[in-house]
Amino acid sequence: MSAYVGDGTQRWPAVNRLDAALLFRIALEEAAPGTVLHAVADGGDTMRSLAEAIGRVLAVPVESVPPERFSVIGRVFALDMPSSSALTRDRFGWQPTHPSLIDDLAAGDYPALG
Repeated sequence: MSAYVGDGTQRWPAVNRLDAALLFRIALEEAAPGTVLHAVADGGDTMRSLAEAIGRVLAVPVESVPPERFSVIGRVFALDMPSSSALTRDRFGWQPTHPSLIDDLAAGDYPALG
């Protein structure tokens, strides 16, 4: 099964690895030491929508589970963690251009998962 915690409305920020790599390069080349940057393209996909996308790719049922089902990390999955990269984008001109996590999952091009 592909599981999510509770009602699944908790948001999980994400970024494509290629967009994150570009921001890391920008940080190394342009940011002052100690600068905080947020590599976030998807400010908050719901845990349920992520579980549903994974469930479609794997053709498995999608279900709500209690946080304890994920052991110690279950408490993290139960948190609502929206995030924004607006300041990072403004300050460094960074713009994510690659597929979102949901779109990437929907493409189903994950040999390790399928």
